[in-house]
Amino acid sequence: MAPSIADHEEEEYVHQEEEEEEDDIDFSDLHEQFEVQMEEGLDAFVVVDGLPVVTEENKPKLVKFLTKRLNEVGRAKADQIFMPIDEATGKSQGYAFVEYETADQATAACKQLSGIALDKKHTIYINKLTDIERYGREGRIDEQYTPPPKEEYVQQEHFRWWLSDINARDQFIMYRGDNVGVFWNKKKDTPEQIVDRLMWTEMFVKWSPLGTFLTSMHPQGVQLWGGQSWKRIQRFYHPYVNMVEYSPKENYLVSWSNRPISLPDGPHPLGPEEEGKNFLVWDLKTGTLLRSFANLEVRGEEEGKRKVQWPVFKWSADEKYLARIRPGQAIEVYEVPGMGLLGKKSVKIEGVVDFEWAPETVKLAGRKDTEQLLAYWTPEMENQSARVGIMAIPSKTVVRTRNLFNVSDCKLHWQSEGKHLCVKVDRHTKTKKSTFTNLEFFRVTEKEIPVELLELKETVINFAWEPKGDRFVIITQQEVPAGVQVGAAPKTSVSFYGPEIKKGSVGNFKLIKTIDKKNSNAIYWSPKGRFVLVGTVSSQQFFDLDFWDLDFDGEKKDQPTDVAANLQLMNTAEHFGVTDVEWDPTGRYVATSASMWKHTMENGYHLWDFKGTLLREEHIDRFKQFLWRPRPPTMLSKEQQKQVRKNLREYSRVFDEEDLYETETANKEVIEARKRALQEWTAWRQRTEKQLREERVARGLPADPFEKFKVKKEEATVIEEIVEEVIHESEEIVA
Repeated sequence: MAPSIADHEEEEYVHQEEEEEEDDIDFSDLHEQFEVQMEEGLDAFVVVDGLPVVTEENKPKLVKFLTKRLNEVGRAKADQIFMPIDEATGKSQGYAFVEYETADQATAACKQLSGIALDKKHTIYINKLTDIERYGREGRIDEQYTPPPKEEYVQQEHFRWWLSDINARDQFIMYRGDNVGVFWNKKKDTPEQIVDRLMWTEMFVKWSPLGTFLTSMHPQGVQLWGGQSWKRIQRFYHPYVNMVEYSPKENYLVSWSNRPISLPDGPHPLGPEEEGKNFLVWDLKTGTLLRSFANLEVRGEEEGKRKVQWPVFKWSADEKYLARIRPGQAIEVYEVPGMGLLGKKSVKIEGVVDFEWAPETVKLAGRKDTEQLLAYWTPEMENQSARVGIMAIPSKTVVRTRNLFNVSDCKLHWQSEGKHLCVKVDRHTKTKKSTFTNLEFFRVTEKEIPVELLELKETVINFAWEPKGDRFVIITQQEVPAGVQVGAAPKTSVSFYGPEIKKGSVGNFKLIKTIDKKNSNAIYWSPKGRFVLVGTVSSQQFFDLDFWDLDFDGEKKDQPTDVAANLQLMNTAEHFGVTDVEWDPTGRYVATSASMWKHTMENGYHLWDFKGTLLREEHIDRFKQFLWRPRPPTMLSKEQQKQVRKNLREYSRVFDEEDLYETETANKEVIEARKRALQEWTAWRQRTEKQLREERVARGLPADPFEKFKVKKEEATVIEEIVEEVIHESEEIVA
């Protein structure tokens, strides 16, 4: 989430000793479980069980068919398949011995082909020959079955316990110094600490997409934490891991290290096939390694210097597919959890540069079935124009393409529901002396996927769709001619767009308003839409924060009346040195922070409400990260949500009463504390005066030393003083 993570993935964390035993990552149980003991010469052999029983005459046909299936993960020749024949019956015995070229291919066959259907009646199971030898020898396995002991049921903690908070508060995490803490947000008040641990992570922290797990990073691998006690839920062994990426529904995890895996001499959880690999794909619930991948070599020295664009592997919305690009050649789509190539081969697209999955499953007009969609683009090559395409998976059908000309670069932006795809096309003139931007909008859910073109004269440096909406914001910048010296960064313009009001469908996109002469470079929409923060982030000169409302409840001014929006600037503020912006999952609050990973001046965070009112400001030494805990999608139906919105005023009244009660309770606690202090002081004074009187009487002195100075009651004069204070005054003109 935080852009500062990638910039500092090379930062070294050296610690002389661990402060707490539970923070040490102990993989001894995994070492024992996954210990590999290869026998020389047999590690490339596998045993295939579950084959059809055939005669000697039909055996070659079966061997040919089996070879075709086995070659999906490696190379096994027909003459390397030994299928014994029973002399008594003259038929095969339902199994075969197969030799692959390498041990890695044999391991891949066990992982990917074991358990697949060979035909309607037969399912094959594949095991390493070394495993058969190791576990099948006499004495290794007890011939008499002994049922395993029945484990007692242990009640597990609820991993989403925080959602039941009576006040519907959100949690956030702060990483400062060597400490990581989780807190309850309490509006203007100081946040309530839930847990705080020293050396909880050694690189950075990350929430899972639905907020179930907290991820910590260590030189040994990745750890997941959760539950109300914040215990360790799962761990994944990956030496010198740099980055992780969750699947959308939190079922899988991809970990990556820029260092190829080098297996130690002793026992370890990884197999020999992981040697030299960089990517590991895990089943999150079981901790099982599904597959490993190496970094792809990029052709050409200039391309080889490019930084890794994370994530490299991208998940489809339904988690059934995991894909990565082979630059300039193809898109590799893997089926999950088997991790075999879809259709046994990659999708060849000459020159392909980048691709993006649709964030939701989209049903195309005129089709009964639904497929996952991915968009890709290819540059201009020789006499071929640049091209943008949308492909349906798993059919690999290209449902829409569009040719582009004079293209310098492209960026693919899916709308959060997959209804629209915006292709930001940076184009150059024929002389290549200047550039400008076109926005190509693919209306994915409409018949034949029409495309709307928005031509601009400037270069778009940022684009952002409204979550679950049809509006978007862009930041443009005039190009500085080559050779012209400028003293400061050129000014930018912020433009707001929305669809025209049209019955039955979304109309063409139309400009709502443009704000010129700004320094803005970043756009942050509220996760619920409507509100957007446009700011200047990671700048050494400007720190502007503009809070906008696109559905302002008031009169429209200087805006088109036929656009579904009413734009209003709610507040303008500044946060010196701001590097990161984080909306809370409900859209009620937004946090801006200054991380020491970018600079060391006034590190800390500011908390704002959605209107841009500053609620809290904290300067924290060695502050690194501020991350809101995500929330899973609501379980309420659309009708129930509609009913909530309908009765929002009633709910608001209840919430206002609770806020007032909380304030009064806080005030009451202060008053009670003062009363207790007064009562204690009064009691002490009475005890002291009594002791003083007793001592004076014992010495033969009057009990009251001030008795002769006292005025008799009948001689006393009472003076009353009346003070008037104006609490509130207002004037009202009556016509």
